[in-house]
Amino acid sequence: MTQLPTFSFLHRLRHVVIIPYLWFALLPASVLAQGTSDSPATTVLADTIQQQKPEDPRDPFLRKGNLRRGLIMPAAFIGTGLLMINNGIYDRHDVRYDLRTKTFPNFKTDVDDYLIFAPAAGLVVFDILSSQNRHNVTRQVGLLAASGALASGILWPMKKITNVSRPNEANSYSFPSGHTTYAFVVATMVSREFRGKSKWIGIASYTAASATGMMRVLNDAHWFSDVLAGAGVGILTTNLVYLANDRWFKDKGLNTMFMPTVLPTGKPGLGMVIHLK
Repeated sequence: MTQLPTFSFLHRLRHVVIIPYLWFALLPASVLAQGTSDSPATTVLADTIQQQKPEDPRDPFLRKGNLRRGLIMPAAFIGTGLLMINNGIYDRHDVRYDLRTKTFPNFKTDVDDYLIFAPAAGLVVFDILSSQNRHNVTRQVGLLAASGALASGILWPMKKITNVSRPNEANSYSFPSGHTTYAFVVATMVSREFRGKSKWIGIASYTAASATGMMRVLNDAHWFSDVLAGAGVGILTTNLVYLANDRWFKDKGLNTMFMPTVLPTGKPGLGMVIHLK
């Protein structure tokens, strides 16, 4: 009898501390850290360093320290997602109860099916209105196509291997979340392309991608572990593609064209051809 108050307190504490952390866990630490990089003291220090050393021509995210964060952080998301599938401390079932069953039991929306395109729409708008994108539009098409293809090459085998049932039991291809993966692919690309214009562009893109993932959880279409892993796959694959571009294709030609084609099912479709030279 004396342990009941303690258990009740710990249970309430879990709701107060863990749930807000999970809501913000999808925002990469490297993005949140941008808010501290524009202080006057940091700017003066950066100017002093630039006067002493030649400027590094590489994408800032591909330099030594940032590259490590750009690869380790998404890998941590994927690892955390795997750990949250089943454990004795706080796993996907606990998160579903706290966020869905207890808090929003009747939540239902199809906004996540459209919000996934928000970062892509932002990319198009910024390309039109801004000249501070890191690559031209043709190169962006190639980078986006490569990032999406690499993400798909990781995403779908993981779904098949893990064979995790969705919380609504629709099928057994829950882990990782495809919506979240592709939303973070584009959000990461937007952050890479327009980091020089404003840090808020990257933050807004990641926020939209995170909202997509959380709605998948609230819609009972995915576990929170699926969303974490999907975010990790999206960020990781885009970082890897940008790394490859910086190392091997930075000054190479890139031509992209679309053409009508016939799908294996016999139906008409649209094909994309990318020429690298």
